[in-house]
Amino acid sequence: MCFSKNGGITLVFEEKVKITNETGLHARPAADFVQKAGKFDAEIKIDFEGKKVNAKSIMGVMSLGAGKGSEIILKAEGQDSKTAIQELLRFIEVEMPKENH
Repeated sequence: MCFSKNGGITLVFEEKVKITNETGLHARPAADFVQKAGKFDAEIKIDFEGKKVNAKSIMGVMSLGAGKGSEIILKAEGQDSKTAIQELLRFIEVEMPKENH
């Protein structure tokens, strides 16, 4: 999705994803997620049950309390927003569940 902001074009991507690992988005998975999010220039937010936090903030991410089975919405805005969403979705869907084993 693209939209105009201050006369320019801004790329915005948004995806809903379910947390499937046993511990949810807490402690080590949250730290790993924040580290991955921090590699992107895009502004990245997580929306969980109406609460929106900066995905690059460990305190913000952990404050969500998103446990197993929770559905979160990832929203990224900026030039690398599509790549950011793709990589963060892969982390949640593929890498996080492997941490259980």
